[in-house]
Formats: sequence, C-alpha cells, structure tokens
Amino acid sequence: MAANIDKVKIVVVGDSGVGKTSLVHLISHQQPTNNPPYTIGCSVEVKLHDYKAGTPGEKTFFIEMWDVGGSTSHRNSRSIFYHSVHGILLVHDLSNRKSHQNLRKWLAEVINKGHTKDFNGGDYDPELFAGIQIPIMVDFFIYRGDYDPELFAGIQIPIMVVGCKADQAQNLRDKSPSARSSVAEECGADEFNLDCHQVKHISPGSTNAVKLTKFFDKVIERRYHSREGGNQGHITPTMERKRFFKTSHID
Repeated sequence: MAANIDKVKIVVVGDSGVGKTSLVHLISHQQPTNNPPYTIGCSVEVKLHDYKAGTPGEKTFFIEMWDVGGSTSHRNSRSIFYHSVHGILLVHDLSNRKSHQNLRKWLAEVINKGHTKDFNGGDYDPELFAGIQIPIMVDFFIYRGDYDPELFAGIQIPIMVVGCKADQAQNLRDKSPSARSSVAEECGADEFNLDCHQVKHISPGSTNAVKLTKFFDKVIERRYHSREGGNQGHITPTMERKRFFKTSHID
C-alpha cells in the first residue's frame, strides 16, 4: 500500500542550533526529543498527512521533511539536498535575532540550489538570464547589501516560517508572541512560534497544527494540482530581466 502513496519533499533549513531537528521530530512523532543529535548533512523524517481531511477529496500523502544541517562548514555540500523541493520550512531561534535575519540567506540558498553567483567578482554568466531569474536576483541583492523584499514576491514554492525556543524568548523578552516576522511578510508565508518541548503547542486542533496542516495541503496542491497555462501570478523571464536592469547597475 505504501508504494501507492504519493509524497512531497519539504526542506527544513535555518542556522545551526535553532531547533530544526527538535521541530521535525515533534511534527513527525507528536512527542519531544530531549537530546536531539547534531545534524551532519541531512536527516529525513516521514509523516503521513491526510490532504483535505474530512472532505470528499481526502487523500493520504507522505510528507518528507529533509532536516538540513546548518553548519557553515557544510555549505558547499548542501546543494544535493535542494533538488525537487516542493516546500520550505524556514526555522529560526526566537531568542536569537540573527538567526531570523539569516533566513533570507537560507531561502536564497535553497532556491539557488546551493549555488551563489558573485556578479562583482567576475563569475557572471549572461546565459543565466535566459530563464526565470528570481533565485539569482535574490542572492545577488543579498550579496550587494541592496536587498529588495519584493524579489521574494514571485517565489512559487510554499514557505512556512517557524520560530522555536519560545520559552527562552519569553525569558529574554526578545520577541512578543504576536509579533509578525518580517521574513514571513516578505515571502507571503504563514508562520507560528512554539516551544518544541511542549506537545500541546502542536497538538491536533491547536492553532499551530491548523497552520501546519494548511501548509502541507498547499505544498501538495502545488505539487500535484497546479494547472499549467497563462502567466497569472507568474513572473516571466522577460518581466524579471526588466525588473533586474531597472533596479540595479552592474559595473
């Protein structure tokens, strides 16, 4: 029976130590892990998800969550995990603001499949402009420090932003539970915050669980039920090239 179940791939990325492994374990097993291992490379957890549960269109899918190690020393080898991605979980530590700021770089890395282009360093290839250039534009503006949040508006992959270690953030008064993540706004993504040691924070029927269910459904819809045709909501190569040369200058 398992062989007949379709699957989607979600990469889980963020700085080292933000709580990715604890989050994935909690989502997959509905119980916390007390001693999460240090992730070298990538580990994969699989969860059964009922798409459109309780409706005539209900169907079971495998949700593969690829927990990618966040160490900077492994950056050059992470590209192998970024192919055929259907959804992205951006994870940060609520008590560490830098980890939230770095989510932009993580998003650029995933969309670029781990490859960055140094336009000012002579690694520019004009043939890259023949296709959709959103990934390159995102990384380019981050590189120059000339970041434009509108570049995230055209990303088609469903994204969820998750803040972990809510207990520590409360103690440090670092982030209000009601505060809206700037990265989530830029990506048009939903988000939630939690303490990965508290099962109730993601228990069935909870606000966080509902948001996660909707995210999984969106990933599945994007993978299996999106329709071809028309450019509504889609940025064409010509549109992207015009926007790039309008907003930047390459010496």
